[in-house]
Amino acid sequence: MGDTEYVLRRAPLGPVAKGAHDMAREFRLLERVSPVFPAAPRPALLVEDVAVLGAPFYLMERRRGVVVRSRLPGEYAANPDAPRQLSEALVDTLAALHAVDIGAAGLSDLGRPEGFNRRQVEGWAGRWRRARDLLKDSGDLPPPAELRDELVIAWLEAHTPPESAHTLVHNDFKLDNLMFAEADPAHVTALLDWEMTTLGDPLADLGLSLTYWTMPEQPGGARSRVGAAASDRGFLTREEFLARYAERSGRDVGNVAWYEVLGHFKLAVIVLQIFARYRAGQTQDPRFAPLAAQAAWLIGEAWRRVAEGAEGDDAAFQPADE
Repeated sequence: MGDTEYVLRRAPLGPVAKGAHDMAREFRLLERVSPVFPAAPRPALLVEDVAVLGAPFYLMERRRGVVVRSRLPGEYAANPDAPRQLSEALVDTLAALHAVDIGAAGLSDLGRPEGFNRRQVEGWAGRWRRARDLLKDSGDLPPPAELRDELVIAWLEAHTPPESAHTLVHNDFKLDNLMFAEADPAHVTALLDWEMTTLGDPLADLGLSLTYWTMPEQPGGARSRVGAAASDRGFLTREEFLARYAERSGRDVGNVAWYEVLGHFKLAVIVLQIFARYRAGQTQDPRFAPLAAQAAWLIGEAWRRVAEGAEGDDAAFQPADE
C-alpha cells in the first residue's frame, strides 16, 4: 500500500484448537494497545471472510529491527555494552507493558483478571494431562514416580497466590519476541506475538520470562534459544533482572518463585503438546524428536525449584491462604 510495508497474520495451517489464533481479537487488541504502548505494531486491516484466503487474517505495519536468538547477531557482537543494553531494554519494556492503563485504553473487556492464577494452573494441568495421556503407552515419558508431574501440579494448586495486580499479560514475553534497533540495542522497536495476551497477574509474565532467561543445558545438548543468548557474559543475571523489574514497576517480587515454577510447567506443556503432534504424525520435523525428554526435564526443573524452596524460608513456598 504505497510505500508502507505490512505483515499478514493468520492462523497456522492445519488443525487449530478452539479459541486459539483469534485474528479478530488480536487485531482489536492491537488497535487499542498500539496508541498507548509504542512497541505494539499498529494493525491496518482485518478480513474475517474465509473465502479470501481460507482463514481470517489481518494486516499490521511492518516493524524493522534485530531479533536476538541463540547468540548475539553481528550488529551487536562487537559492542561490549550490547548484552546489558538488551537486557535492560527487555525488562523496561515488560514493566512498561504492565503499566498500561487498561481502563483508559479500552481494554477492560479483554479478560477476567480475577482468579487468573487459579485458572492458569487448572488450564495448563488439563493440557498437560491430555498430552501425557496420548503418550501413555509410547514409553516416551518416564514412569509417574520418576516424572513427578502430579507433584508439581499439586504444589502449584496448594500454593496458588492471589493476583498481585490486574494488568495486561503478554503470556509469551521473551527475548526473541522483541525486535531491537539495528544501531541501538537499548531501543525496542517491536514486541511481537500478541495472540495470548489477556488481563491477569503481571508476575506471571515475569516468572515465564525468568524461566526462559535462566534456562541452562537441556537433554541431548539442546539449549533454550533465549537461555543460550542470556547466558553469555554481560547479560543481566536473574537477580539483576528481578531488581530492575522491581525498580521500574514498583512491584513486590518476593513471591516470584511460584510464578517461575508455573513458567517451567507451562513450557513443559507446550513442548509435550508439540511432541504429541509429532508422535501422531501431524508433523514430520525431526527437530521435535527429543521434545518428550525436554518436557520431562522441564518438569524436573520445576520440581527441583519446589524442593529447593521447601528447604528454605521463601514465602512462595508456604501454603496459600484459603
